[in-house]
Amino acid sequence: MFDFDMLGLAPALTAALKRAGLSEPTPIQNQAIPLALQGLDILGLAQTGTGKTLAFGLPLVDHLLAQPGRPAPKTVKALILAPTRELVNQIADSLRVLTTGTPIRIFTVVGGQSVGRQIETLKRGTDILVATPGRLIDLMDRGAVDLSTVRHLVLDEADQMLDLGFIHALRKIAPRLGTPRQTMLFSATMPKQMEELSRAYLKDPRRVQVAPPGKAADKVTQSVHFIDRARKPELLRDILSRDLSALTLVFARTKHGAEKLMKDLVADGFNAASIHGNKSQGQRDRAIKAFRDGTVTTLVATDVAARGIDIPGVAYVINYDLPEVPDNYVHRIGRTARAGREGEAIAFCTPEEADQLRDIQKLMKIDIPVASGQAPRSGGAAREPWQKRGRGQKPAPMAGDKPAANSNRRRQRRHRAA
Repeated sequence: MFDFDMLGLAPALTAALKRAGLSEPTPIQNQAIPLALQGLDILGLAQTGTGKTLAFGLPLVDHLLAQPGRPAPKTVKALILAPTRELVNQIADSLRVLTTGTPIRIFTVVGGQSVGRQIETLKRGTDILVATPGRLIDLMDRGAVDLSTVRHLVLDEADQMLDLGFIHALRKIAPRLGTPRQTMLFSATMPKQMEELSRAYLKDPRRVQVAPPGKAADKVTQSVHFIDRARKPELLRDILSRDLSALTLVFARTKHGAEKLMKDLVADGFNAASIHGNKSQGQRDRAIKAFRDGTVTTLVATDVAARGIDIPGVAYVINYDLPEVPDNYVHRIGRTARAGREGEAIAFCTPEEADQLRDIQKLMKIDIPVASGQAPRSGGAAREPWQKRGRGQKPAPMAGDKPAANSNRRRQRRHRAA
């Protein structure tokens, strides 16, 4: 294990790390940074929330500081590709912490923003371009950007980009990049397609891995409630009511489902917002900002947010709907227990979702502890009704049973407090 000041980094980087209060690297940083500083290609595997951005960001900025000179018009020195707008913005914000006071210029291009404005900005050239693949290809087709000077390529959360058809985009982008170049690929999971991707685009890469692919962060406490679909809303409200000030991220399967759930929560007095593909970039940015500063305490999202939210204060992740792709469960629950904190991930599982749960547990090689209810029979019907149970709480009957009035009284008190 090394301290950052042992790496011989540029003085501007050392100063930036001290300002940020960073002295010791995380395990993924400890393994990746020395190799990346040597200019080697990197295949990095680590759970979300373990510091992958700094693992590639520090050596990348150090290399650029050693290569002075402004980029020519429309050119780019380093390219970082990420699957979502939120993750692009998060990466750029993290890198700007490192480049404050340096001449290094960082620019982002994502969908949902003015193409004309992006074209004008790219005319000046940039040192680091952080982009979603779709918008970057659009700008390439318009002749707005020249990638022939790119000597550093980073693929962040590459497994999700594979789900989004990224492999086809990369085949269009890669031939335009400069050579020789350093390529770094980072992810929390390692599907077969990503192994093929690494063989195609990385040259003799060094593999750094701090946890088995598909493993959640150690400080995430997981649990599952077996429940009928119609009873999900009441269970969600009961869990949210236990700690109204906690930042809670709720995942729904569809855009329409997320929006309806958010509106229902707001109608019941909860401080909620939503982000999904039908929201404009401005709406998504405002919702995340409000969630980050605590103005909104419950954020309902689709998987568009699973890789794009880096908010250390998220206390709970609730999988209201289980994801169709098991890897997405790992990324969802990685939104809590970040930066060394503890967090809790709660899953709701209906009889119809039993197959998804089995796939998730197979991927993670664990049996998620049961908080209430019993697993469905192989035929799909639950063995008996579930009961609500929280950490340290006695079982409580479901709505429709006699104690339901207690839930109503809690809701009335919440309305009065609001």
